[in-house]
Amino acid sequence: MTVDDTARTTGAVAPEADWDAAPGLLDGAKQLALGPDECDLAYWITQVAQGTLRERGVTGHHVDARVPEFLKEPGNPLREALILEFGFRGVSEEIATRLLAPYVELAPGVPEMEFYATQLIDEARHARVFRNHLVELGMPADTLLRDVAELSADYRRRVLQPVEDFTLDIVRDRKDFAGGVAVFCVVIEGVLAPAAELSERKWTPLSPATGEISRGTAIDEIRHLTVASTILKNHLAAHPESRDRIVEIIQAGVKLWDEVPDREFVIHREKLFQEGMAAHADLIGDYEIWPGVRMLDTTPDQRYDMADRWTEEMAEVRMAYMGLPPELLGGGSAA
Repeated sequence: MTVDDTARTTGAVAPEADWDAAPGLLDGAKQLALGPDECDLAYWITQVAQGTLRERGVTGHHVDARVPEFLKEPGNPLREALILEFGFRGVSEEIATRLLAPYVELAPGVPEMEFYATQLIDEARHARVFRNHLVELGMPADTLLRDVAELSADYRRRVLQPVEDFTLDIVRDRKDFAGGVAVFCVVIEGVLAPAAELSERKWTPLSPATGEISRGTAIDEIRHLTVASTILKNHLAAHPESRDRIVEIIQAGVKLWDEVPDREFVIHREKLFQEGMAAHADLIGDYEIWPGVRMLDTTPDQRYDMADRWTEEMAEVRMAYMGLPPELLGGGSAA
């Protein structure tokens, strides 16, 4: 599937950017074929800013999508789980924003430059809506940045810092654009995207506002994954001699993800979610988190493992699309 160019001139929103018509992250990342020539700056202005984000540009959710009162109550385990989840994701997205600056500088052509400039804005927006949602949960706005920094200090040091250093070595120090694309789309986004899918599925029956924020960021992630995959596919076709280098970088990135202790942080907040989910079972009812499985019947480990499985499924499709063996991502994590 490719973007409908008529959407640029008719005012219609392309299906993959339409709030109601866009596929879920996993389906979109596996099925769509988008490239930088399509997803340029004009696309971002008309399809994302004026399309996906219409009436959701400030908070990431529609004004009619509210935060339930129980998520504003201190001590509620669901609130604590959400603060940890969105606090950590906000910090991750802030780091991603800063990491993308060298991608804009190193981009080999204008289409790639424009695409990564828009992704930089996307990631900055994600960080903003995740942070500001914490204010909607009752965290004080005047100390928010400091509070989030303190909350996430251990996670940033033990999980995010090694990934940040690895990426900067490739794009800032080695100035390897294609290698950087591989790191961001195959390792970083490719591993984190399934966790974003899980977030949307978890929070949708509990908090309309939270679910919408996750929905909007997931629509962006589809574009990031698919366009970067096309960039890397085209690079490998034009420069087959670079294949061994790209494979080596991906393998090193996967090894790094296997070594960082992300699971302990994820399982901790999933246990809080489990406790809070049981207390609000009436809101969830028979809602299925994936086909045939009620969310109420899942455990923290099952949800983590499912995100891990989604990572593998998505990797098989995207890697094959780029002409790379899917086994390179075997053993990936669901951070």
